[in-house]
Amino acid sequence: RVLSLELNKDRDVERVHMSGVNTLDIEPVEGRYMLSGGSDGVIVLYDLENLSRKPSYTCKALCSVGRSHPNVHKFSVETVQWYPYDTGMFTSSSFDKTLKIWDTNTLELAEVFHFEGTVYSHHMSPIATKHCLVAVGTKSHNVNLCDLKSGSCSHILQGHRQEVLAVSWSSRHEYVLATASADSTVKLWDVRRASGCLMTLDQHNGEKSKASSEAESTAHNGIVNGLCYTNDGLHLLTIGTDDRMRLWNSFTGENTLVNYGKVHNASRKGLKFTISYGCNPEFAFVPSGSAIAVYKIFEGELIAMLKGHYSTVSCCVFQPNFQELYSGCKDCNILAWVPALREPVPDDISEK
Repeated sequence: RVLSLELNKDRDVERVHMSGVNTLDIEPVEGRYMLSGGSDGVIVLYDLENLSRKPSYTCKALCSVGRSHPNVHKFSVETVQWYPYDTGMFTSSSFDKTLKIWDTNTLELAEVFHFEGTVYSHHMSPIATKHCLVAVGTKSHNVNLCDLKSGSCSHILQGHRQEVLAVSWSSRHEYVLATASADSTVKLWDVRRASGCLMTLDQHNGEKSKASSEAESTAHNGIVNGLCYTNDGLHLLTIGTDDRMRLWNSFTGENTLVNYGKVHNASRKGLKFTISYGCNPEFAFVPSGSAIAVYKIFEGELIAMLKGHYSTVSCCVFQPNFQELYSGCKDCNILAWVPALREPVPDDISEK
């Protein structure tokens, strides 16, 4: 199904955004409701289900936090995420230096966290049962951990030397967090430990550091602005402005040296790419100019370029129940990519 993804001519996503779409998220409970965040601060909630049962339909916007809403973000929304366990709550963060927690049913603010610097990215653990921490990457070089239970910023992870552009909790260990920064490094943390990070990923697997002990390990030769765990949590995929994507063993920190070729990446802020779920092998969907590049994660092979947007694609999200993909773009559109239906193969019996 993933190999036959194509732009769906029968399904539209209602166009609500008047400026570029930066971020998308589909809730993991039913896989039915999608959030989008725009460059103008607007957040829209869509229902992806085909309620009309007609072959051609439009995914309707159910509600939105528009420009006239009293609590709308003042600047660009960079990340939206559903609360992982039910659809009653969602989160958004923005260049206006805030992380907001929303009640889905009333679209009222439940909580707001303020930061000193621009917020590039935030993430809630998809598997955590013992904590309710939201990791927040900001322009100040620290990673903030906000506790939803107490409503306070519980602690700060220090170690990066420049802004933190992407954060992602492990999909296997609820206390392990990965962070990517403009200082070329990717760090893994156990948030229960106060002593600093577990490890800093090294693209040379320790070969270079033997020669010069002062040199800090780098994951990329440029800004690292995207990271994503595989669904089993055993590997971590990172992307940098050196036009490289790297696959790491998330336990040993080893660079697996899978070669993806040149992975076009002109973004100077967080890049929202995604990984398939429930496929064998798994695939990575990476915004690449006005297209979306589809890679086999473990072979490094580029197998498709999904073309249909008119401008720079900024984010994509995978819908695992039907193996569908949704992408958001600076052209204000959200597109649905759906597996092409194959022609049924006639069998002998029906012909007879």
